Amino acid sequence: MTSMISTSVIEAENESRKEALKRDYEGLGERLSRRGIDIESIKRKVAAYGVAVPSWGVGTGGTRFARFPGPGEPRNIYDKLEDCGVIHQLTRATPSVSLHIPWDTVSDLSALKEKGTALGLSFDAMNSNTFSDAPGQAHSYKFGSLTHTDAATRRQAVEHNLECIEIGKALGSKALTVWIGDGSNFPGQSNFTRAFERYLDSMKQVYAALPDDWRVFTEHKMYEPAFYSTVVQDWGTNYLIAQELGPKAFCLVDLGHHAPNVNIEMIVARLIQFRKLGGFHFNDSKYGDDDLDTGSIDPYRLFLVFNELVDAETRGAKGFDPAHMLDQSHNVTDPIESLMTSATEVCRAYVQALIVDREALDGYQQENDALMASETLKLAFRTDVEPILAMARLEAGGAIAPVATYRASGYRTKVAVERPAVAGGGGGIV
Repeated sequence: MTSMISTSVIEAENESRKEALKRDYEGLGERLSRRGIDIESIKRKVAAYGVAVPSWGVGTGGTRFARFPGPGEPRNIYDKLEDCGVIHQLTRATPSVSLHIPWDTVSDLSALKEKGTALGLSFDAMNSNTFSDAPGQAHSYKFGSLTHTDAATRRQAVEHNLECIEIGKALGSKALTVWIGDGSNFPGQSNFTRAFERYLDSMKQVYAALPDDWRVFTEHKMYEPAFYSTVVQDWGTNYLIAQELGPKAFCLVDLGHHAPNVNIEMIVARLIQFRKLGGFHFNDSKYGDDDLDTGSIDPYRLFLVFNELVDAETRGAKGFDPAHMLDQSHNVTDPIESLMTSATEVCRAYVQALIVDREALDGYQQENDALMASETLKLAFRTDVEPILAMARLEAGGAIAPVATYRASGYRTKVAVERPAVAGGGGGIV
């Protein structure tokens, strides 16, 4: 496997922290043992866990108003893969990359797959883009894509999704994620029923092209860029879509795509119960679809989501196989650092959910003991599980302290010299 950061740097950084980690790990193991929890089994589970990194996430993000490029930004998909390789090398928690077409221009699929393999990376779900116009496309998506009133525009959007499937097949991907910005900004602008009918008709054409071992994830979003109505606006509509399309169709839950204070963990439970949870785009939000670093605003909500996932995992819920991916926009931080800390936060929430006393929780729920049920969850959430995460990284060849090791490596300075500076000033996410 190609190493983007010298193993000697990682080893030196780890050496200075090993003894302290060993003591912390042993101490945590003793405390967990008193609660009937085997720390080694928990470590093995998190070591086997992985969350996909979005290719677009390693670029500096932006807002509707401006974008301020950072040094050493990736110039192409190969640079992006190298940055993703660094994230996985240090965290050992991000073994796959999710591509976004046509943001990612792919001319040689065999070479791209070889590059990924060399970096120890596989390819996660493919992401189509019909929410913006690509250079040279015949029909504009200004007034919609898969739901456009013009049949030729809809057909163009369908064909783009079919192209994404073909690219994914060549790279070893097994899923397609479809999010559209279609909707309206004025009352009366769109006929709600007809627009949804057009969406289902278009998606049925995409669904028909899926290989037998593929899944399609449809993604709901309350608003933006359509601020009056959005065609796929919530999990209920998304569930209807998955039911209408068939057994290979599932709902994708983006943590930022909901109204403030919506109970996302209950949505997750419902989708698990009816076997239509496809997966996640992990991020965080304060006001809306903010795409902030995962766990930076509401780590307890992230834990509560994983509490539902571990509950399903523990009881062997039928059809339970969600895909996990980060989906963030990094405007003021080094994207590699943000993605590393976010991957760590996802792993942390998973471990915290694994140490919940399920038997006690079930008992309190049956007895209607609201306070103790809540305290049972809080006990797990308040537990500092960092030693488990760090030990899992160390034993897998990663870094005890990923961000510190990354900074010590000088990787960003090195690629800033190799990659020409990108001009700023424009708006947009990437």
